[in-house]
Amino acid sequence: MAAVPRVAVVQFPGMNCEAETKLALEAVGLEAEIYRWNRDPAGLDGFDAMVVGGGFSYQDRVRSGVIAAREPICERLLTLAGQGRPILGICNGAQVLVETGLVPGLQPGRIEVALAPNRMTQGGRVVRRDYFCTWTHLRLVTPPQRCVWTAALQPAAVLAIPMAHGEGRFTSATAGLFEQLAADGQLVWQYCDPAGVVSEDFPICPNGSTRATAAVCNPAGNVLAIMPHPERASWLRQVPQDLPGPWGAARRAAYGQAAALAAAGPGRGIFASLAQSLAVAL
Repeated sequence: MAAVPRVAVVQFPGMNCEAETKLALEAVGLEAEIYRWNRDPAGLDGFDAMVVGGGFSYQDRVRSGVIAAREPICERLLTLAGQGRPILGICNGAQVLVETGLVPGLQPGRIEVALAPNRMTQGGRVVRRDYFCTWTHLRLVTPPQRCVWTAALQPAAVLAIPMAHGEGRFTSATAGLFEQLAADGQLVWQYCDPAGVVSEDFPICPNGSTRATAAVCNPAGNVLAIMPHPERASWLRQVPQDLPGPWGAARRAAYGQAAALAAAGPGRGIFASLAQSLAVAL
């Protein structure tokens, strides 16, 4: 491992979050490089971790993430994940990891869950469908040390993070799978209200995910697929002033103060967790 850990920000055609993801990684002291999908996959071996960012790979044709998951570079991600390299998929990147079979990874390479079109419900009744963009709150529902990407956070942490997707509903045709994932600590983040109360009802759960699931990791805890965008909440200035809860209050208190607005935002902890985990590895 290099003195300063290196992270590859993997970009497929149509993805559009590579620049802010790179900045978020650099903000926690990591060296980040945008790595195009058509470079030699073996080049990823020179990086200590990988992030597959958000956007619309291959225009979300067929279904989100499925075409990108068939690229040779994803075969290399499967290999490196098996070696313990940390890998994060954000939004479209999460869809790619699911379609590659990296998450939940009970049988690596096999597609075991889906990120289906949003179907928001209230009391069991569908009230909205498809694309939705909003700020959400997430509750950490597994011990922080369970996952590389949460290691620097407090138990039961509640983060405010924006989401913007049309196919983010974690679901599976296998009965009881999400109960198994929860029992094994692979269900990492759930949608909640600002106080941390989890609910499957809209608008707390913005897409109808099973068990209000926002993020899932693999059994080893080194690979995480998360639908909301932590890179869009890495600085306090990115938090809306009217957001309810502690993070909104912190943003209002920083109004007009440049130094305070440049402080870490709620999403920073996910990238800081990687930096901490890699520092331990050093």
